[in-house]
Amino acid sequence: MICAKSLRVDYDEVTAVYDLDLTIPKGQIYGLVGPNGAGKTSTIKALAGILDPTYGEIKINGIDLDLHPQEALLHLGYMPDFPPVYENLKVWEYLDVFATAYRIPRSKRLTRIRHWIEKVDLTSKYDAFIHTLSRGMRQRLVLAKTLLHEPSVLLLDEPASGMDPMARMDLRKALKEIALQGTTILISSHILTELSDFCTAVGIMEKGRMVVSGTIEEIRARVGSKGRLKIRLVTLDEKIRDRLREELKNHEYVFDLMEKSMGEFTAYFTGNPNQAATLLKVLVERGFPLADFHLEEENVEDIFFKIGAREVS
Repeated sequence: MICAKSLRVDYDEVTAVYDLDLTIPKGQIYGLVGPNGAGKTSTIKALAGILDPTYGEIKINGIDLDLHPQEALLHLGYMPDFPPVYENLKVWEYLDVFATAYRIPRSKRLTRIRHWIEKVDLTSKYDAFIHTLSRGMRQRLVLAKTLLHEPSVLLLDEPASGMDPMARMDLRKALKEIALQGTTILISSHILTELSDFCTAVGIMEKGRMVVSGTIEEIRARVGSKGRLKIRLVTLDEKIRDRLREELKNHEYVFDLMEKSMGEFTAYFTGNPNQAATLLKVLVERGFPLADFHLEEENVEDIFFKIGAREVS
């Protein structure tokens, strides 16, 4: 749904994006991660057709953006960071303007407007003037505008900026629902915890270059990701604790085993969740009375720092 090849963006003597290759399939939520100045916004603006890249090829839903821009952009919804709004309009009027621009039939406009106002939790502000809205509410309004024509590709640049924690949670929920319906989403942020819980793939940028890109599982495997395994016994019996310690020490995926307190063990686990489930099954079958068995996999933030990405100068 999104494909970029050898994409380069220059601003006079400064190169913002170096020869970027990117492919995002249908229904994927792709998080574009990196510090401020890494090239995320320049990449998204090029994909949205807002700026012309120095060179490179961009396709949206298989349509060449350079050769057929109007056709390609019909499939696209774009939400910039700090989006402009018409402050003298009411919430529903603002959406009606864009519903008309998107050529949504008059008979469907009001239903569509009410649907997305409800989805972004602005029902109580339906008839309010935009100049009375907080920044977070404006972000939600622009998100509703972006989704009005139900695009198959979404480009969201720092969409949670200015939102309160509840609104951020609602945003994640809405994006998951949209992706399940087949919409492809590219979302950028320099706040890694915003992306950890719901992205199915990530690209980590630094100083205009894509450092690593792929599904979470692919990147974990590539960087040698280690999960944190936590096991707690029901009993404090010394013999059972010794048996469990030996069992775990001899396991191929368990490293740096520690007993934090009596009957509570932690270790690094280099296997995948299926292999952790197999280990759990073996421990139960061998009679270990377990009160807790938990594998915490490294999230986007952990991976980001593991590969050495740092704030740009």
